[in-house]
Amino acid sequence: MVMTILEGHVAPEKAAALEQAYRAGTQSLPPQIAQTYLIHSTAEPGRWRILTVWRSREALDEYRRSRETPGGVLMFRAAGAEPALSIFDVVAQAAGM
Repeated sequence: MVMTILEGHVAPEKAAALEQAYRAGTQSLPPQIAQTYLIHSTAEPGRWRILTVWRSREALDEYRRSRETPGGVLMFRAAGAEPALSIFDVVAQAAGM
């Protein structure tokens, strides 16, 4: 698995636009995505992230080739922000019941 993190600073008055774009854009997820989260910093109100877990690096690459601009980037842009992308390999995972 691979995780991407899109991070951007969103003005407080634009936060609702980001939340709306995320909800609309995640109504039907592409098959390459296992999970995704929209998160908001409690310490820095303008800091937002979209965490996405991809089924594999190949799945992420396939998705990126299929789009001119990835959906998460478009979500941030709808709120007037340009996000930065980080890509991580998932080394281990655990989940509670």
